[in-house]
Amino acid sequence: MWAILPAVLMGWSLGTNDAANVFGLAVGARAVRYRTAVVLTSAFVLLGAYLGGARGMATYGALTGHDLATAFCVALGAGLTVTLMTLLGLPISATQAAVGAIIGVALAAGRPVEWGVMVRIILSWITSPLGSLILAYLLHRFLGPPLQRRLAGITAYDTFLRWAIIAVGIGGSYALGANSVANVTGVYVGAGLLSVPAAALIGGGSIALGVLTYARRVMETVGERLVYLGLLPALFAAISQAVILRLFAEVGVPVSTSQAVVGAVVGIGLVKGVAAVNARQLSAIFAGWALTPLVAGVVGFLLWLLLGSVLPA
Repeated sequence: MWAILPAVLMGWSLGTNDAANVFGLAVGARAVRYRTAVVLTSAFVLLGAYLGGARGMATYGALTGHDLATAFCVALGAGLTVTLMTLLGLPISATQAAVGAIIGVALAAGRPVEWGVMVRIILSWITSPLGSLILAYLLHRFLGPPLQRRLAGITAYDTFLRWAIIAVGIGGSYALGANSVANVTGVYVGAGLLSVPAAALIGGGSIALGVLTYARRVMETVGERLVYLGLLPALFAAISQAVILRLFAEVGVPVSTSQAVVGAVVGIGLVKGVAAVNARQLSAIFAGWALTPLVAGVVGFLLWLLLGSVLPA
């Protein structure tokens, strides 16, 4: 039982960071209250993890070999890294933390790494935010004006947009669970320590716990500090993020919900003009993305040097 405690930490920290990525826009646009957002997110994250998380776990299992000792160090290294970034209020990539820790532990332990799989994962770090940026830009640029003209005089316009954002947020929460649970317990499946259903429940449950307990700070960064969004732009950004997450979940490559949502928000901001984007906040987020895999790799490497010889294989 003690061996999965780092996975619970990783899941909790992922939930505190990534809840912002599915309902942060809705909360920032005042479409839903914070408490309602975290309850909906936690429920559908757990459902998505259980029903759709198996493919991502298979990808992490193919990256390198795992046993109890390596799985423990990977989960602990990734969890500590994500917790640090959450305390700084940065929406970072839990996927990058998990992959960085896996590589760091593998190098320290002298394990072979499937670099072809690694290249595929790194490419997803580039294409997922770029894809959501392009989709959000196109939606807001070409659908936004005609929809606003047609719906502006309708009394129920705001109500419709609020419910639409909530519906997309629920879909995004499901995709978050399906896409991110591999970051939490995928290495334990690869090590043969957990079955896929057990790993999905433990990982999804710990993510949900993080959502419920400590998600507000990063949610404010995503929903309010990067670009101001009204209801319709927030809906377009949420749709773009959910579509990208679902596409990558289908091909079995766990991607970052943080990168997808930031890409979508920036895409909306570019329609308004470059000046609409908070460049300072965006630079801090980019720095967090660059540092996360490096920090997680170093932490994982050091943890293996400290604990590898005393942990059971």
